[in-house]
Amino acid sequence: MDDQHYLVRHQLHRSEADLAYCLDVFGDFLAQREGYKSVSGLDAVHFYLVHKFAWLPSRVRAMPAEELRFVLSEEMEGWTLPEGSRL
Repeated sequence: MDDQHYLVRHQLHRSEADLAYCLDVFGDFLAQREGYKSVSGLDAVHFYLVHKFAWLPSRVRAMPAEELRFVLSEEMEGWTLPEGSRL
Protein backbone atom coordinates (compact mmCIF):
# COMPACT_ATOMS: atom_id res chain seq x y z
CA MET A 1 0.00 0.00 0.00
CA ASP A 2 1.23 3.48 -0.76
CA ASP A 3 0.92 6.70 1.24
CA GLN A 4 -2.00 7.90 -0.89
CA HIS A 5 -4.01 4.81 0.00
CA TYR A 6 -3.61 5.46 3.71
CA LEU A 7 -4.31 9.16 3.32
CA VAL A 8 -7.62 8.43 1.57
CA ARG A 9 -8.61 5.92 4.26
CA HIS A 10 -7.68 8.37 6.99
CA GLN A 11 -9.74 11.13 5.37
CA LEU A 12 -12.72 8.79 5.02
CA HIS A 13 -12.66 7.84 8.70
CA ARG A 14 -12.07 11.45 9.72
CA SER A 15 -15.12 12.55 7.69
CA GLU A 16 -17.26 9.84 9.30
CA ALA A 17 -16.12 11.00 12.75
CA ASP A 18 -16.88 14.64 11.89
CA LEU A 19 -20.40 13.70 10.75
CA ALA A 20 -20.98 11.71 13.94
CA TYR A 21 -19.80 14.67 16.01
CA CYS A 22 -22.16 17.04 14.17
CA LEU A 23 -25.10 14.71 14.81
CA ASP A 24 -24.18 14.55 18.49
CA VAL A 25 -23.99 18.35 18.76
CA PHE A 26 -27.29 18.64 16.88
CA GLY A 27 -28.74 16.44 19.60
CA ASP A 28 -27.69 19.08 22.14
CA PHE A 29 -29.54 21.67 20.05
CA LEU A 30 -32.65 19.45 19.94
CA ALA A 31 -32.50 18.87 23.69
CA GLN A 32 -32.39 22.60 24.34
CA ARG A 33 -35.10 23.42 21.79
CA GLU A 34 -37.43 20.69 23.05
CA GLY A 35 -36.74 21.34 26.72
CA TYR A 36 -35.26 17.94 27.50
CA LYS A 37 -33.80 17.77 30.98
CA SER A 38 -32.23 14.32 31.14
CA VAL A 39 -30.89 13.62 27.64
CA SER A 40 -28.41 15.30 25.34
CA GLY A 41 -26.30 14.49 22.32
CA LEU A 42 -27.13 11.35 20.40
CA ASP A 43 -29.54 10.24 23.15
CA ALA A 44 -31.55 13.41 22.51
CA VAL A 45 -31.65 12.60 18.79
CA HIS A 46 -32.99 9.12 19.57
CA PHE A 47 -35.47 10.48 22.12
CA TYR A 48 -36.73 13.07 19.63
CA LEU A 49 -37.29 10.52 16.88
CA VAL A 50 -39.05 8.10 19.22
CA HIS A 51 -41.50 10.83 20.17
CA LYS A 52 -41.87 12.42 16.74
CA PHE A 53 -42.55 9.21 14.82
CA ALA A 54 -43.70 6.87 17.61
CA TRP A 55 -40.92 4.46 16.67
CA LEU A 56 -39.62 1.96 19.18
CA PRO A 57 -36.40 3.02 20.90
CA SER A 58 -34.75 -0.21 19.75
CA ARG A 59 -35.56 0.64 16.13
CA VAL A 60 -34.17 4.17 16.42
CA ARG A 61 -31.01 3.05 18.25
CA ALA A 62 -30.37 0.46 15.54
CA MET A 63 -30.41 3.07 12.77
CA PRO A 64 -27.01 3.87 11.27
CA ALA A 65 -25.89 7.50 11.54
CA GLU A 66 -26.50 8.16 7.84
CA GLU A 67 -30.16 7.14 8.26
CA LEU A 68 -30.52 9.35 11.32
CA ARG A 69 -29.10 12.28 9.36
CA PHE A 70 -31.46 11.51 6.46
CA VAL A 71 -34.53 11.42 8.72
CA LEU A 72 -33.41 14.68 10.34
CA SER A 73 -32.36 16.39 7.11
CA GLU A 74 -35.24 18.89 7.16
CA GLU A 75 -34.70 19.58 10.86
CA MET A 76 -31.00 20.17 10.24
CA GLU A 77 -31.53 22.45 7.23
CA GLY A 78 -29.74 25.72 7.89
CA TRP A 79 -28.35 24.54 11.24
CA THR A 80 -24.64 25.05 11.82
CA LEU A 81 -22.32 24.01 14.59
CA PRO A 82 -22.42 26.53 17.43
CA GLU A 83 -19.31 28.67 17.76
CA GLY A 84 -18.03 26.94 20.91
CA SER A 85 -18.33 23.47 19.39
CA ARG A 86 -16.12 24.11 16.37
CA LEU A 87 -12.77 22.49 16.96
